[in-house]
Amino acid sequence: MKVSYKWLKDYIDIDLTPAEMDDILTQIGLEVGGIEKIQSIKGGLEGLVIGEVKTCIPHPNSDHLSITSVDVNGEELLPIVCGASNVAAGQKVVVATVGTVLYDGDESFTIKKSKIRGEVSLGMICAEDEIGVGTGHEGIMVLPAEAVVGTPAAKYFNVEDDIAIEIDLTPNRIDGASHIGVARDLAAYLKQQKAIEYKMPSVEAFKVENNSTPIEVVVQNPEACHRYSGVCVNGITIAESPEWLQNRLKAIGLKPINNVVDITNFVLFETGQPLHAFDYSKIAGNKVIVKTLAGGAQFTTLDETKRELNENDLMICNAEEPMCIAGVFGGLESGVSASTTSVFLESAYFDSVSVRKTARRYGLNTDASFRFERGTDPNNTIYAMKRAALLIKEIAGGSISSEVIDIYPNPVADFKVEVSVDRIERLIGKKIGKETIKNILTALEIGIEKEDGDTLNLLVPPYRVDVKREADIVEEVLRIYGFNNVEVPGKVNASLSYAPKPDEHKLRNTIADLLSYSGFNEIMNNSLTKASYYDNLESLKPENTVRIFNPLSSDLNAMRQSLLFGGLECIAYNINRRNSDLKFYEFGKSYQHFKNEENENPVDNYFEKEHLSVFMCGNKTAANWNLKEEPTNFFHIKAFTENVLKRFGFKIDKLRINETENDQFTEGLSYGVKKKVLVEVGMVSGKILKAMDIDVPVYYADFDWETLIGEATKNKVAYTEIPKYPAVKRDLALLIDKATSFAEIKTIAFNCEKSMLKSVSLFDIYEGEKLGADKKSYAVSFILQDTEKTLEDKQIDKIMQKLIKSYEKQLGAQIR
Repeated sequence: MKVSYKWLKDYIDIDLTPAEMDDILTQIGLEVGGIEKIQSIKGGLEGLVIGEVKTCIPHPNSDHLSITSVDVNGEELLPIVCGASNVAAGQKVVVATVGTVLYDGDESFTIKKSKIRGEVSLGMICAEDEIGVGTGHEGIMVLPAEAVVGTPAAKYFNVEDDIAIEIDLTPNRIDGASHIGVARDLAAYLKQQKAIEYKMPSVEAFKVENNSTPIEVVVQNPEACHRYSGVCVNGITIAESPEWLQNRLKAIGLKPINNVVDITNFVLFETGQPLHAFDYSKIAGNKVIVKTLAGGAQFTTLDETKRELNENDLMICNAEEPMCIAGVFGGLESGVSASTTSVFLESAYFDSVSVRKTARRYGLNTDASFRFERGTDPNNTIYAMKRAALLIKEIAGGSISSEVIDIYPNPVADFKVEVSVDRIERLIGKKIGKETIKNILTALEIGIEKEDGDTLNLLVPPYRVDVKREADIVEEVLRIYGFNNVEVPGKVNASLSYAPKPDEHKLRNTIADLLSYSGFNEIMNNSLTKASYYDNLESLKPENTVRIFNPLSSDLNAMRQSLLFGGLECIAYNINRRNSDLKFYEFGKSYQHFKNEENENPVDNYFEKEHLSVFMCGNKTAANWNLKEEPTNFFHIKAFTENVLKRFGFKIDKLRINETENDQFTEGLSYGVKKKVLVEVGMVSGKILKAMDIDVPVYYADFDWETLIGEATKNKVAYTEIPKYPAVKRDLALLIDKATSFAEIKTIAFNCEKSMLKSVSLFDIYEGEKLGADKKSYAVSFILQDTEKTLEDKQIDKIMQKLIKSYEKQLGAQIR
């Protein structure tokens, strides 16, 4: 939201620099996103001056150009070649001198000394649209005769400089969504240092002058429209807004439309109360009805879009047809036009949930809906309406021509909050004193209903929709007192706590490191997803999807049942941008709903579970000068899956491994312990990949993180120190029967030498006619090591001789 510095000064007497304003607003919770210098006319008309055309003759080499000499109160007359048909001697004109920058929207160009068909031109005589003071381009702009030559155009056209402050408004601070709201907060802060007040424009001059345009209002849906106020103004003239009003709106990025519409926008950004002006002549039966209509009704909004209404949309109707979507968008037929002579001003307090649902339903986000969705001030409708009516009288003429209508059956009471001074100071971390707290609360317009020793019974005005608890009061006090005024303590209080084992966060970081070091990238996807992803899946049934009652869009209308589709969206996004060799992992929750009539509490039917998902697709290695590209296959992701399981302490040969029956996979495996599934891994179903528009195989592993954590507690990790003494390697070539397996050789070796022998490996097999038809040769390597000392040759020879004798005796082996 943008705030104009000059506009803000209409309500509070301040003289702060932009940097000081930035610092204060950010401290009090209205964070400044940026500060920009604004001019009512882009470029500020710099370099433009008022001139007088002294001579004007036809260009000798052109049928439509003229050569002029122009007096701009300089040392010499400026020769300027002009193409306008209406240029003539004696005219007062606007001249862009050499070096002036002119703007056309976002485009700009600089006036330079030039020759036009052989004639020197030192400037440009401008049309009104070329300098941004109008839209006409039928010829140059001719000024009144009394215009003074040499006057800077910025002074002549009263160009106004301003500063636009961009406030990154958080949803809870809708009270700051207006210039008066910002002024109110500034005054509360500055009041702690000096006597200062903010002021609201007076509406005491408001009075009903006649009843020439009576109106009747009926509210049929009081649950969606808590308060409805209105009044008629007759005898108005629709025209351009005065310069000051246009400048105010331009400073915050709004385009002026006409005086009445501009006034409603002005009051909206002044007070925070949305208004709507109806053409009185379009209100059939002189009756306004606030109600819902049957679903399917057609309605054309101001943007000329025909919309099909929902049965829950609150509408502002006349006796015959709808005129406006309440709190969201006006209708095309009932709005103010050039022929309007009477208006009905609406100022209402609509239910925030009703407005939010309607706005989301149609994808509309207007300045009015933005405020109604977050909560406007129910006690501000009459003031804003009177303020707008008086401005219309002042600017557009006319008179107040109906009685004030105010339907407010159930007034919204102040929020009652009880706090203690001790509690406030304890949460702040500093004793600031009871009087300081009371002064801050009073400055924030929070009333003190009762004071009982240390306890304060407070009345919070309804426009502070975010202040309803003790903690909210503490925050209010602290933001005005100043977070920076609370000193950092010199000591840190700490307490010992029992850390459960295994430490889930540590394990998560360990696995994340393992995958990241293996070339995987971590992804994080939205928990909201598209419900249609789960159509026709048996493993993730549509009826188990947790649906959103008020979805942001049809693509985000449910909670995810699996991390699969979020990962596939990331893969599709990357493939579409020519990045197809992908390795992703994600930690996240899945959400499901299982209806069970036996559960008295509906919440018990909802379940969430933590998962780790791993994705691979494309090539495992890219082609280069000494390697061929190697496509990813099932065994690659299987290896990473088993590495994760091993890191948790599981022994793969001890797990239950079956083919998965999950229809998310074309083929794959399931690893489990007893009846619990730890992970399912395999190739993603082609049907799913086709729906996601992915034409390459994708391999996916879905870890049940909670089960992994639970089962990991039953695994003890055994470890030994790294030996200090070196290992020794010896090789044997054994001529043995073909029927003898390496497993037998290995078993005999370890039975023969249990302490020194660490490993046995086969590094070559040879078969040939010279060995004999039933013989083969195994080249076997043995690793020997003593953890207590360095092995000597005698020990090594003794062990090797022992092994040789065992092979000769048990296998009939011959040593080659």
